[in-house]
Amino acid sequence: MLRQIIHIDEDKCNGCGLCAEACHEGAIDIIDGKAKLVREHFCDGLGDCLPNCPTGAITFEEREAPAYDEAAVKASQMQAKQAQNRFQISEDNKMDVQQQIHHNHPAGGCPGSQMMTFHRSETPAAGSSAAPVMDGGSAAPAMAAGNAAPAAGLAAGSAAPAAGLAAVYAKPVSRLQQWPCQIKLVPVQAPFFDGAKLLIAADCTAYAYANMHEDFMKGKVTLIGCPKLDAIDYSEKLTSIIANNDIKSVTIVRMEVPCCGGLQHAAETALKNSGKFIPWQVVTISRDGRILD
Repeated sequence: MLRQIIHIDEDKCNGCGLCAEACHEGAIDIIDGKAKLVREHFCDGLGDCLPNCPTGAITFEEREAPAYDEAAVKASQMQAKQAQNRFQISEDNKMDVQQQIHHNHPAGGCPGSQMMTFHRSETPAAGSSAAPVMDGGSAAPAMAAGNAAPAAGLAAGSAAPAAGLAAVYAKPVSRLQQWPCQIKLVPVQAPFFDGAKLLIAADCTAYAYANMHEDFMKGKVTLIGCPKLDAIDYSEKLTSIIANNDIKSVTIVRMEVPCCGGLQHAAETALKNSGKFIPWQVVTISRDGRILD
């Protein structure tokens, strides 16, 4: 039949998933990082998804399409609700097991989830296998490998102190301040959240951006996750963390890939739902390790 239905411009779509969340009928899926109208007979043509699209990728069009099937929509919604109930029962059973483990092991249950706070030095630890050895006249490994620049500087009477050269080759210091750091594992209330500057980062950012510890993690409580691999909505847990703790600021570090939009959306939703006015920013990392925003 000829009727009004939505059209998605995949060139404009950034894969944020807001339209799929807004479509109560379940007509839209995110496939390969793009929104797609996969069930035309679920689309009622009213366009609840339109105002949620940040890039203007969704418009109306009139074309031949299957009629809106309200019965099929309700049946699908019922199946989804039943599946959610089964999942909740499974999660409740899992919680019962975890509580039993904690009862049997009051020191903290699973060692991987036991809370810890780390007190970090503000200065990098001197000395590493790559640091130059200044005493006894022995050459640093980098010099022996043919890196003539430091040696040439010293031979020319460079005034750079040994401490300065040592700093160049200093062993990096971890800036992780707490454990656990996975969003799925971290508790919603913990001492390390008191007065914390919160970093919410996509897993891949630490591998793409070389100086993640010094530029972003230093002085912050770090929470990491991947909305694509975890396949859950972080917003509810992040809302509880922000609402129930004295969080001073929030920094969101994400990759440029579309699926990372889910992490940003969850964090922004949490900030909104927390009822607090907290300074926040979003930083986007390119796949080759550059800061884009």
